[in-house]
Amino acid sequence: MTSILTNNGAMVALQTLKSINMNLEDTQNAISTGKDVATAKDNSAIWAISKVMESDVAGFNAVGDSLALGESTVAVATAGAEQITDLLKEMKEKVINATGENVDSGKLSAEVTELKNQITSIIGSSQFNGANLLNTAGGDLTVLSSLDRDSTGTVTASNITVTSVDFEATLTLSSVDVSTSTAAEASIDDIEALIQTAVDGAAALGASAARIEKQSAFVSKVTDAMKSGIGALVDADMEEASARLKALQTQQQLGVQALSIANSAPQTLQQLFR
Repeated sequence: MTSILTNNGAMVALQTLKSINMNLEDTQNAISTGKDVATAKDNSAIWAISKVMESDVAGFNAVGDSLALGESTVAVATAGAEQITDLLKEMKEKVINATGENVDSGKLSAEVTELKNQITSIIGSSQFNGANLLNTAGGDLTVLSSLDRDSTGTVTASNITVTSVDFEATLTLSSVDVSTSTAAEASIDDIEALIQTAVDGAAALGASAARIEKQSAFVSKVTDAMKSGIGALVDADMEEASARLKALQTQQQLGVQALSIANSAPQTLQQLFR
C-alpha cells in the first residue's frame, strides 16, 4: 500500500542515513585526533585505563629525573673518592721515601701536608646540588627509584639509599707523620689503612652508581612500554580509518540517493489522478 501520509521507505532511508552520518563523524574525529578513544564517551573503560596509565607515565618521568640527579650526585662523589685514592698512593710514596736516613724530611713533610690539604679540599668540594657523600654533614642520599602500583590501585614509592662514605671522619690524615724517619716508618701502617678506606669507599660509591644507572635504564624501558600500551588502547589505525572513511562516504552518497527516491515515491501517485 502506498500512502501520502506515511512514507515508510523514507523513514527507513532516513534512519540509515543518520547511522551512516554518525559513523562518518566518528571516523573523521578519529582521523583528526589520531585516537579511536579520545574522550570518555568513546569508550569509558578504555579511556579510564589509559588515563591511569598516562598518570603513571608522568610519575615515571619524575622518577627518571630523580635518578638522573642521584646518578650525577654519586658520580661526583665517586670521582672525588677515586682522586683521593690516587693522592693517598702518592702520599704513600712520600712516607716510604721519608723512612730513609739521608732524606730531606722537611721538604717531604711539606709535600705531605699539601697532599693532606688537597684531600681535605676534595672532600669539601665533592658535592652536587648541595649533596656531599664524602663529608659528615652531607649524610646519606635517598633517590626515588620507582613507583609501584598493586592490583588494588595503591601506589607506593621505592627508593635507593646511597650511604655516605664520610671520608671527613674515616680518613684520619693527622696520623701520617714524616717529620722523622722513625715517624715515617710508624706511619706506613696508617697510610695503608687510609688507602684501604678510600678504596672501599670508592668501590661502594661505584656500586651504588651502577645500580642507579641500571634502574634508570629500566625505568626508561618501562616508560616506553607503557606509552606503547596506551597507544595500542586508544590510538586510531589510520590505514583502517582511511578505508572506513572512503566506504562511509560512498554509503552516505547512496543513502542520500535512497532517501531522495523514497521521498519522491508519493509523487508517482499523481499519475493515478491524471
